[in-house]
Amino acid sequence: MSVDPYSERFEALAAEQAEIEARLAGGDLARDREAFKKATRRYKELTEIMSRVDDLRGAVEDREAADELLAEATPTEAEGLRAEADEAERRMAALGEELALLLAPRDPNDGKDVIVEIRGAEGGEEANLFARELLEMYLAYAERQDWQVDVLGSQTSDLGGITHVAFSVAGDDVWQRLRFEGGPHRVQRVPETESQGRIHTSSATVSVLPEADEVEVQIDEADLQVSVFRSSGPGGQSVNTTDSAVRVTHRPTGLVVSMQDEKSQLQNRNKALQVLRARLLRMEQERAAADASNQRRSQIGRGGRSEKIRTYNYKENRITDHRIGLTLYKLDRVLAGDLDEIIGALARHDREQVLAGTAP
Repeated sequence: MSVDPYSERFEALAAEQAEIEARLAGGDLARDREAFKKATRRYKELTEIMSRVDDLRGAVEDREAADELLAEATPTEAEGLRAEADEAERRMAALGEELALLLAPRDPNDGKDVIVEIRGAEGGEEANLFARELLEMYLAYAERQDWQVDVLGSQTSDLGGITHVAFSVAGDDVWQRLRFEGGPHRVQRVPETESQGRIHTSSATVSVLPEADEVEVQIDEADLQVSVFRSSGPGGQSVNTTDSAVRVTHRPTGLVVSMQDEKSQLQNRNKALQVLRARLLRMEQERAAADASNQRRSQIGRGGRSEKIRTYNYKENRITDHRIGLTLYKLDRVLAGDLDEIIGALARHDREQVLAGTAP
């Protein structure tokens, strides 16, 4: 892909990088945490862009030098010079594609932390048990990435599965990596409750929400209906003697968030609002995207087995991502948190769509 590394655009970006570097060094952003975070993120983006520009300029100069020498080269020298010119041309093409991607419109959620919600869907108790295994998989992956995880709330089932869990994940490139995980996940295996050894198919849904702060999503207290109740465990038995659990209903949208893990009403209320803000941000982003394209679908769908984005087959130790047709026979390793190969393939596919202009 042809990109002119000597264009005025790159000179302007270099000037912007120098200005941000001076502001960061001067300390005038230290008092504004959000401004400091934004400037740091932009500086990192510009540093990556300008590094590729420098590399591309070097490749262009190598190609021009080889062409000049070829004009006066002997037949013996020409072969080596043509190889150098071809190699420089390959570098120019690769770096041009990387720069085109870096200069493409950014995902508005890049740099954000996320809230992940997992629910057992079709398959009864087996779906809840699978939801717990998905939770354990993401916790192991987060540990590998050195991310911080905070479980906001969970509801367990009678056999130790999870009917619903919400947790926040903070760290470098959290949204860029985990955004591909949203959707219905299907499992094929013999359930613990199956006495005749038959393989069952169940599903759980995963929702990955960019975390929203109070500036991005402002919630009017008058729009909230807040009720409190006693926390309950599997089977509905009470696990707390005080009404500390909180249910928040957002009247304009009908969204409902319940939290009961903390012993304090205030803590449960704050966590419920954290999840509510993330859901409202996602709703607004999807509404805007739908207005623009008229064809965007939500991550979760109905949670049906036929809508799956990924299948986990225990008998064959196989995992298949249906969006890109990738199949790996290392399910045990993936469930232990080794998601890099799958997420890397999805990220490459996404980059290819961006470069081809076909990204949704």
